[in-house]
Amino acid sequence: MNARTAASARGDRPRGDRSQVVVLDYGFGNVRSAVRALERVGAQVELTSDQDAALEADGLVVPGVGAFAACMAGLRAVRGDQIVGRRLAGGRPVLGICVGMQVMFAHGVEHGVDTAGLGEWDGVVERLDAPVVPHMGWSPVEAPTGTRLFAGVESERFYFVHSYAAQAFTQGHDDAANPHFTPPLVTWAHHGTPAHGARFVAAVEDGPLAATQFHPEKSGDAGATLLENWVTSL
Repeated sequence: MNARTAASARGDRPRGDRSQVVVLDYGFGNVRSAVRALERVGAQVELTSDQDAALEADGLVVPGVGAFAACMAGLRAVRGDQIVGRRLAGGRPVLGICVGMQVMFAHGVEHGVDTAGLGEWDGVVERLDAPVVPHMGWSPVEAPTGTRLFAGVESERFYFVHSYAAQAFTQGHDDAANPHFTPPLVTWAHHGTPAHGARFVAAVEDGPLAATQFHPEKSGDAGATLLENWVTSL
């Protein structure tokens, strides 16, 4: 069985029963590319900023390209912060991509400006501590045991384009972690040389909330498998 068919073979969702996915249209992100990629893996996709459609869909995708502060302003303009919060409170799946992942953290700091994020995860998004930025191109990831998002593509490379990232993730993983709380599954990646580079959060799986710093819609077969894994879980 190859990576592209692994998700379908699991049978998470009956064949022919297409998941309804909304890609949130708030002015930031590779929305057309995301729509096409999701359609190719079997989702029925709507690109919209309509609140009711975004709340009612089986899955919501929050893309993002550009500055953290601008994306947060765009999200709030279409009540995207409320949409994400209400969906997650009800256990409804959300997938963030690139800056759409970054805004899930508590803060983003760019050019000395500290902007509040959605606060779903503790932590700050900062400029990569690496000799060369942006990080642009294909990189491997370190997927955790038990990952569902990366099932079948744990050893593949994914396409990154970014200068900022979360370089720490302690929520549920620190000494004060609640033993009754299942910590998020965190996937890591590295940019730079082993001696001079940045280790950063490449993806997170946290109940109904999942996110990737890389662009699955630009990551070839590996990215398609990851999106299929997410769609078939809805």
